[in-house]
Amino acid sequence: MATFSARFLGCKVSFADAQAIRERLVADGHMEVERGGDVAVVNTCCVTHEAVSKSRQAVSRASRSHSHVYATGCAANLEGALATAATNVTVMSARSEDLPDAVARDVGAIGCVQADARLERTRAFVKIQDGCSFSCAFCVIPLVRGVTRSRRADAVLAEIRKRVSQGHPEVVLTGVNLGCFRDREAGYTLARLVREAGAIPGVERLRLSSVEVNHLTGELMSALRETASVTAHLHIPLQSGDDAVLRAMGRRYSAAQFLAKLEPLSDFNLTSDVIVGFPGEDERAFERTLRVVEQAGITKVHVFPYSPRPGTVTAAADTVPARVKKDRSARLRSLSVDLCRQRWETKLGTTDRVLVDRPGRGYGDDYTPWLLQAEVGRIVQARAVALSEEGILAVAA
Repeated sequence: MATFSARFLGCKVSFADAQAIRERLVADGHMEVERGGDVAVVNTCCVTHEAVSKSRQAVSRASRSHSHVYATGCAANLEGALATAATNVTVMSARSEDLPDAVARDVGAIGCVQADARLERTRAFVKIQDGCSFSCAFCVIPLVRGVTRSRRADAVLAEIRKRVSQGHPEVVLTGVNLGCFRDREAGYTLARLVREAGAIPGVERLRLSSVEVNHLTGELMSALRETASVTAHLHIPLQSGDDAVLRAMGRRYSAAQFLAKLEPLSDFNLTSDVIVGFPGEDERAFERTLRVVEQAGITKVHVFPYSPRPGTVTAAADTVPARVKKDRSARLRSLSVDLCRQRWETKLGTTDRVLVDRPGRGYGDDYTPWLLQAEVGRIVQARAVALSEEGILAVAA
């Protein structure tokens, strides 16, 4: 039997991939430990230069405290990203769905042990799709994760039932490009999957991790509105509010089209991603982005200073000075803080169902942060009484 630890860097898909490896090792009879251990699994990220740097550091730290390290994930598939890893590190360059078997074979099973590993988090992230066949000029993900592909719908629904039986009240459907989910043989689109997943007994909340604006079809919107367990939150990447920058990025919409798609979602809490300092972005283009963020009713913005990625169309281009990127990032984050607070203010005096996912903190039905004292893992009724910098201060209703 080996003792092991598993961690991830990056997005919810990376978390789901690390969880799949973790579950496989537990099923083979190995023991998970919080610190140290014989084996470490580090599921890496490469979406930015900083993400690669953090991945290298995590792998290096693990190599000093474990006998063997398996570096998996996006950076492991990016040529040269982990070339300087220590001799006790195995860089596993493989598709995400093949990693659990690959790591398990190398570690070795200890017999017929079929343990069941509960997820580490209150909400369950269930991956339904991987890869991307789009060609955004800045994005390395198609190079390291491959073309879009979907899990079978029956496997997804079976995993959701399993997570519910393990005590997870919220399920988050996650993937690299969720709107591309298809199970053609069984006749499933994302909309049908949402309806059936949301109808599973015990699923108190269902949420999409992210969806591209192009995939906000009438069919999907109807499924989101008509499925009782679906939360009033959507994360929809914007990337830029300037049409020239969007064209240079290879995005498939204009700012006006983005706004038009989001107009029917005024009651949803909308969050987004924006890249700051993309090659050719001038002050006017950035100002347009600020305006679109406000007009779209977006609250939380995940800000990414542009970072050239090897193998992409813009790999050799980085025209905006670092100090300008830093300044624009700060301005956009400041706007995001203001927009979040404006939404929080509308909650004062109201009640909401809050999933408490850590001591003293949880999220409402629209994924706004609430601060209250309640049992972790439960959904409780709470009343908003005040605001803080971190979210809505609440008491039990």
